[in-house]
This record gives sequence, C-alpha cells and structure tokens, in this order.
Amino acid sequence: MKRTAFTSFHEELGAKMAEFAGYNMPIEYTGIKDEHMCVREKLGVFDVSHMGEFWVKGPKAFSFVQRLTTNDVAALTDGKIQYSCFPNGKGGIVDDLLVYRIDSETYLLVVNAANIEKDWAWCCQNAEEMGLEVGKDLYNASDEICQLAVQGPLALKAMQKLVDVPVEDMEYYTFKKVNMAGIENVIFSTTGYTGSGGCEIYVANEDGEKLWNAVLEAGKEFGLQPIGLAARDTLRLEVGFCLYGNDIDDEHSPIEAGLGWITKFVDGNDFIDRELFEKQKADKPSRYLKGFEMIDRGIPRHGYIIEDADGNEIGEVTSGTSAPALGKSIGMGYVKSGFQKLDTEIYIRVRNKALKAKIVKIPFYKN
Repeated sequence: MKRTAFTSFHEELGAKMAEFAGYNMPIEYTGIKDEHMCVREKLGVFDVSHMGEFWVKGPKAFSFVQRLTTNDVAALTDGKIQYSCFPNGKGGIVDDLLVYRIDSETYLLVVNAANIEKDWAWCCQNAEEMGLEVGKDLYNASDEICQLAVQGPLALKAMQKLVDVPVEDMEYYTFKKVNMAGIENVIFSTTGYTGSGGCEIYVANEDGEKLWNAVLEAGKEFGLQPIGLAARDTLRLEVGFCLYGNDIDDEHSPIEAGLGWITKFVDGNDFIDRELFEKQKADKPSRYLKGFEMIDRGIPRHGYIIEDADGNEIGEVTSGTSAPALGKSIGMGYVKSGFQKLDTEIYIRVRNKALKAKIVKIPFYKN
C-alpha cells in the first residue's frame, strides 16, 4: 500500500488504519461520533493526500477543461474554484472534481483518490485528440502533492496564525497562494466536504512534516483533533454531498443526480454529452437521486432496496447512516419518477423488514 506524507503520524497516534484507494489511510481515531462532532463544533484535520491533482497548462488549457467538464469554465476568474464533473460520453459520469483557475492558461484539476488512474486515462485520451502534449500541457502531479483539510467553524481562525495574508474572510470556493508555516507557494483553498467551513492546504510531499506539526500546534488551543475517513463520510452525507461510486457513477447522469446546477447549457460550453443531458433535462429523467430520513427505527445502507407501500421496488439506497449531529438515520438513493416529491413515503428494505421513510430536502444538516 502507498503511504502519504502523514501516514507515520496517524500510526503514532494509534489511528485505526485500513486500505483506501491503494493508500494506508486512517479510518478513525477516537470514534466516529466524537470526531464528527469535533468538526461540527470546533475543528478537525483530515489527511486527504490520496486525492489526485492534474495540471493543465498552455494556450489550449481552457478549451480542454471546458470540453471535458460540465460546468462553465468561462465563468471562472483567477483564484476561483468550480465543482464540476467529467461526463463519460455515454450519459454517465467519469468522476466529480474541483477545477482551480490559476490563470487563463493554467488550471488545477483535483479528482477523487479511487479514480486517479481512470481519470488520468480519460484526460490523456482527450488531450491527444485536442492537441495537448501529455507530460507538458497535461501533467499528473498526484504523487508529488500532499494535502490537509482543516474543517470546522474554528478552522480558518486557527490557520490564520500560520498564514501571512488574511484568510478568515475568504469566500467559499476561492483560493490563494500563500506562505504558510515557513513553506512557500502553498495553495490554500476554501471548498470543503463537511458543510462546516474550513480550508484545504496543498504542499509538496517534502514539506508535509512541517505542515502537519504547524497545523496541530496552531489548532491545539481551539481543540483540533485528527479525523478519519469514517467521520468524513458521515459529515458529507449530513450535508448531502455526493460520493463517487455510491451516489454518482458511470451509469447515472448529473441531471439524474441533482447536479443540474453544475451542468451549464450556456453559449460556448460545448462539453461532452451536452445534447444528451439537455434532452434528458427537457424530457425529465426516469429516476432521481433524493434524500430521505427514516421514520421507522433502522439504518439504511448502500445497496438496500427502496419500495413503495405495496412492496414494489422503486429504487436503491446509495448512501445511508445514523447522523451524529441530527440524532436520526438518513440516506440518499435513486427513486423512480413519481416518488421524488418532498414528504413522499417510501420504504427501505432492511433485512426482511420494510421500514418507513420519507423524501426530504437536502442538505439534512444546516449550520
């Protein structure tokens, strides 16, 4: 298994470790609920170095990213970030990702850890067709960069101690290049996967130890804890963020997944599958990804069948958990058209029982 720049620290702290996307990653430290609530109420630090980073550079960079992603890259300015996805040319999604605009000819694509090889192959295939040189115009820096996500309402206040420019008032989905804890050219961004605010910090692997020590020291007075991937999953589900491989995949479109807001049918945005998605939006999809909360006692899990009152199968759970900050069980899943409206009663097949639930608005949790 691969190790990140921070793996030795997780092991020293006694984290429960397991393989994830080829890396030996911390799953939990003190327990999911404790870590989850620490992020909701104070701040926590996640090792997310397993994520992938691709640089796209040169005069064709903009047209390449615009073609491969559904959001409108033309709307970006320097220092701004977009959430987007790669359509796969068959009506599904290769991956969801973040697009950072460094300048008009330089973009950073941040992709999911489990999809790095798949995404890289997709980008290389399209780069060759569009005349970009792989290794020069398109560069995979995933093995050279480590990343910490410091999340929670006190995250930016704590990190301000380490940064030489103001960061506490940064807008959501923006970034700055900063000097941080004696490290130069750090990418400091404010996207987040928890719904509780915070930042992501990108540095070269060789600066990882210095960054880890500085972040933990700066956060100590605010109650910072290291957080594992298990709590990262419960946090993202409470705010209804999609997880690739569960809620979105090669078989479902962004229109079906409720990601129409990142699928921009504007002039000049001729992305892959545009016509197909436009038609699907106009005709209405046959299934919808919706949030639900349990009425009967029980915890929904990925793969559980969703039924109507008569026991007919109408969909499948994609994500589910007992939500620590809400005190109830929640989930997301695809349901057939006709069952997607708010307060519609549905049933989750848990073992041999059909447990009642209802369709609710996402996000489940609001600050």
